[in-house]
Amino acid sequence: MEIIIEPTYEALGQRTATDLLSLVNAVEKPLICPTSGSTPAALYRALVKKVLEEKIDYSNWYFVGLDEWGGMNGWDKGSCRHFVDEELFDPLRIKEDHICFFDGRAADFENECRRVEDFIQQHGGITVAVVGLGMNGHIGMNEPGTSASQRSHIALIAEQTKQVGQKYFDEPKDLTHGLTLGLATLLDAQHLFVMVNGDKKASVVKRVVEETPSEELPATLLKSHKDLRIYLDSSAAQLIR
Repeated sequence: MEIIIEPTYEALGQRTATDLLSLVNAVEKPLICPTSGSTPAALYRALVKKVLEEKIDYSNWYFVGLDEWGGMNGWDKGSCRHFVDEELFDPLRIKEDHICFFDGRAADFENECRRVEDFIQQHGGITVAVVGLGMNGHIGMNEPGTSASQRSHIALIAEQTKQVGQKYFDEPKDLTHGLTLGLATLLDAQHLFVMVNGDKKASVVKRVVEETPSEELPATLLKSHKDLRIYLDSSAAQLIR
């Protein structure tokens, strides 16, 4: 586990983008797992800027989404896909056949999970997965109590996550369930980035760094990964030694 601390949120995005590019540029057809949420927005801004200004060839990049709210897909404002579309896929004009994202409006959720896992296998596994950190230690929609052996699955959303998730919507939403890559799927990625920013996350960052791995704090289960990098701004890092 490597902990990288940057002084500001924007510097956090710049550093994460630089490191991600150095890894994917060394792979012929990288598979990148982007997450939604306010934290990775700085990463996507920096990544898009670098790619376009430096004329980096990204025509061979593929993407698999981390998670999606039940009952939503990219057509829904506030959905995970809608966020990644706006911040990353649309600015880079990523072709649809280079993207695999959970469809929370699908009739068969079990089939959706199989479809996503098959896409990952067909593309040689995830090269770099970028995830955030929930207030209760969740990763993606892997809430407390999720096993490290779990692959893509239907997730029940914890009460705290339901409340925090409302910030992405213009009106209240009933966020009861979702679809997510499992911890086992993420642990199979070649490189695993956890991005965290802000004062509000300082206490959970401290717990993740210092506590013994446990299903009650899902992010701690990632500490067994061979290349786990935790990217923090100074606010999120303020309580760790």
